[in-house]
Amino acid sequence: MKYLPIASDLFVKNRSKFMGRMKPKSLAVFNSNDIYPISADSTMPFQQHRDIFYLSGVDQEESILVLFPDALNAKHKEILFVRETNEHIAIWEGAKLTKAQATETSGIKTVYWLSDFDKIFFDLMTEAETVYFNTNEHYRQAVETQTREDRFIAKCKQDFPAHSWAKSNPILQQIRGVKETAEIYLIQQACRITEKGFKRILQFVKPGVMEYEIEAEYMHEFLRNRSNGFAYTPIIASGFNANVLHYIENNKVCNDGDMLLMDVGAEYANYASDMTRTIPVNGRFTERQKAVYNAVLRVKNEATKMLVPGTLWAEYHKEVGKIMTAELLGLGLLDKADIQNEDPNWPAYKKYFMHGTSHHMGLDTHDYGALKTPMVANMVFTVEPGIYIPEENMGIRLEDDVVIQENGAPLNLMADIPIEVEDIEAWMHKK
Repeated sequence: MKYLPIASDLFVKNRSKFMGRMKPKSLAVFNSNDIYPISADSTMPFQQHRDIFYLSGVDQEESILVLFPDALNAKHKEILFVRETNEHIAIWEGAKLTKAQATETSGIKTVYWLSDFDKIFFDLMTEAETVYFNTNEHYRQAVETQTREDRFIAKCKQDFPAHSWAKSNPILQQIRGVKETAEIYLIQQACRITEKGFKRILQFVKPGVMEYEIEAEYMHEFLRNRSNGFAYTPIIASGFNANVLHYIENNKVCNDGDMLLMDVGAEYANYASDMTRTIPVNGRFTERQKAVYNAVLRVKNEATKMLVPGTLWAEYHKEVGKIMTAELLGLGLLDKADIQNEDPNWPAYKKYFMHGTSHHMGLDTHDYGALKTPMVANMVFTVEPGIYIPEENMGIRLEDDVVIQENGAPLNLMADIPIEVEDIEAWMHKK
């Protein structure tokens, strides 16, 4: 790992929150992700399952966490299983966690080798009545690949058919959505790395540059600042490409007079940042580009003000829609007849702003978090309105990451990243 060590206190707190919500005589199991094959002996780079990382800090394949608050043996209330290491593995693959290192990372005192899991788990199941399975129930998930977690669930149901089953996800949605101070610090670090990347490219972009060259400049800056790279597949979209919401080819030339939309974010210690900025390729906004840009910026600023405790996510999006409607009227993109004749299920503004304004952010770019109950302090949300005008070869989106505060305005973790028209132009012409 490139990131600096994280104090185990964070993971101790996270486990305590989870276990405090478990049923009596129940245990919960969390598995690492697989290392996925590509072909021959090639594999995709390993990324840890965010849930086991959230609860243990262990960033290594073939690890299992078991939580059993009512275990009769006190040392089995929290157990970590890790892959046994040796000199051969250390030489060929790199050093793996020792038991002592696993304890130091996680704060879990009881650590066994993975080879002992079946025997110890059987003993634990003779005491337990309910097993919490870690299923993926995120509202945007679309998983087709069988995971290590899936295989464990199938085997557990086969081996222990008399037990009751429960879901970890509802608990994780509650607790992962509200960040600890240490988590906000890690997200802030990711945002600061993103800031460095953006300031780098502001002095790099010019007519004729390729989108992928810009992507490379971001990656260079991210890696040299202890990030593993992008928190998600970057969107570097010039001209018409900005109207494709998930354009990821990044293989076109940036032309003089075009706007360039960049939806990028660095990760740090598995925590994400999520930024969008739109800039003029030649360093100067036209009057029309400036008018549309400032309309998006005003919507973003007004939407940000609404992210306070008590706000309901669904109602918030309706209010943002009203603000966007007024801006689109001012730009001449909508008229009063469009509003009067709109479909309530697909308001007129959706022609130019068809996606949501905010989502939870944290260990996942689209993070876990409650969406049907009022917002609370220490939730982290993106704010990302946009206006997309294919007929004008232009799409503009602006996005910051903010933390809801107990009192007052949200804390903008990207407040130091240039966003005003004058600042963008000044940076692009800085010597």
